[in-house]
Amino acid sequence: MTDAAEPQAETPADSEPLTLVSHTETPAEGDENEGGGAVEEVVEIVKTVVYALLIALVLRVFLFQPFTIPSASMEPNLLKGDYIIVSKYSYGYSRYSIPFSPPLFKGRLFEQQPTRGDIIVFKLPADNHTDYIKRLIGVPGDRIQVKAGVVYVNDKVNARLAQGPGDPDTCWNGSTVQRFQETNMIGRSYMTYDCGPRGDVDDTGVYIVPEGNYFFMGDNRDNSLDSRVAPEASGVGFVPAENLVGRARIILLSWNGDASLFKPWTWFLNARPSRFFNVLK
Repeated sequence: MTDAAEPQAETPADSEPLTLVSHTETPAEGDENEGGGAVEEVVEIVKTVVYALLIALVLRVFLFQPFTIPSASMEPNLLKGDYIIVSKYSYGYSRYSIPFSPPLFKGRLFEQQPTRGDIIVFKLPADNHTDYIKRLIGVPGDRIQVKAGVVYVNDKVNARLAQGPGDPDTCWNGSTVQRFQETNMIGRSYMTYDCGPRGDVDDTGVYIVPEGNYFFMGDNRDNSLDSRVAPEASGVGFVPAENLVGRARIILLSWNGDASLFKPWTWFLNARPSRFFNVLK
């Protein structure tokens, strides 16, 4: 928002024909008018800034909020350095929709249920502060299990179709990551990564999602601390509905890891234009 040009305070010299200055006029009067005009201009600037901040706050709380992806847990769909937009209205509003999460109320207002397959930002239940982003796999009452890297929901398999190798630098164990197109029980498809057998997350027990909670997994299945991992082991566990922040909608901009805020030329040299304005599935 740009500041509107302010009119200068009108003085007798502005409204009357030019005349010789009378000996009864003193410079102090002119200085007083100029000082008043300066104060008014400062007040108007402050008001403009306050209005802009209030508008930004309303947009952030009720409509959209930007986030930057800090890790590889959602590869290949979200990369480190992606700048995404999250819709805050998708699932209603909770205390975590508001900056600093003030305890103004409990539960959700205007609550709407998320859908399996949504990419969602939520507050980590362990501290109710850290923002996490994962894909919704299970809703209340679902039975979730992972067997040999394949996800089963209510004993029905999330079908996987091999798509060839992925980013060669993804796997912690040096193996070649494999891409799969996964299709969940309601027909939504998305890409996932698999680095091969990893017993602690590739073969699990059965998780029964409690009422009022959700089960999340990262798309980079062997490189994600998610609902498969208990909070005591630095994982996510089940996520209460109140902790949902919003649904990730679009990758607005993207830069690789060499971009730096303090090196403006890297904003252009290290941009990933092919990822700009990509709608998330």
